[in-house]
Amino acid sequence: MPNSPAYQRVAIAGLGAIGLKVAGTLDAGLPGLSLVAVAGRDAEKTASQAAALHCAPRVLSATALAGVADIIVDCAPSAAFAALAESVVDAGKMLMTVNAGALLRHPDLVERARASGARIIVPTGALLGLDAVRAAAEGTIAQVTMITRKPPGGLEGAPYLVERGISLAGLDKAICVFEGNAVEGARGFPANVNVAAALGLAGIGPERTRLQIWADPAIDRNTHTIEVEADSARFTLRIENVPSAENPRTGKITALSVIACLRGLTSPLRVGT
Repeated sequence: MPNSPAYQRVAIAGLGAIGLKVAGTLDAGLPGLSLVAVAGRDAEKTASQAAALHCAPRVLSATALAGVADIIVDCAPSAAFAALAESVVDAGKMLMTVNAGALLRHPDLVERARASGARIIVPTGALLGLDAVRAAAEGTIAQVTMITRKPPGGLEGAPYLVERGISLAGLDKAICVFEGNAVEGARGFPANVNVAAALGLAGIGPERTRLQIWADPAIDRNTHTIEVEADSARFTLRIENVPSAENPRTGKITALSVIACLRGLTSPLRVGT
């Protein structure tokens, strides 16, 4: 039974393109896991979404989720990250977040988690091959470069572009709209480059991870190319992610990565680092 002590209680913050997919999968059944609560910006909409689930999770505020669950999955907008993350970490619970870029802005959370016994997990998300980077980081990595290409619509509204008055409307050729490190990229493109932040955390650090962002009207998939030079291996990874129909800034595979990460918490067999 879901209320058995053998089950770990899961709560989800944010029922958008990612969170709703994760909630539906938990509702259908993930071994050892039970969805007990959800939170969202629009309480009425969230209540309606929760009512459609067979498990009938409670609808709470985001900061109340840690009081009823063992694992809190953060799929909310990055602006809501701080309050949610602090409540989970200080309660000594597990935070699984897709907001790696927001995590870079709150490095103190790692020390707070160490003190409280909490854990912070960043799923692989759109960055396939992250295991290889983590493995290489156990040795010496000399250089990590990431080149991200997205359809212009997937970059619209990014603070970096708005602040500089850069419009991508009517773009007829690919242009590089940003070049810098992953910290700067996560700050300027909070809804777009969580993959770069995760890459930085897994490898040589976000300050040393180089990033280019291109707006390319000729593509219809979010494309990431990662080049790693290490003492153990030299490799190049190219990923073409299909954008979510609900949110073009997010790849479809991100929600699937969260589900795989959750499944790995209780599976008797785990493949990969």
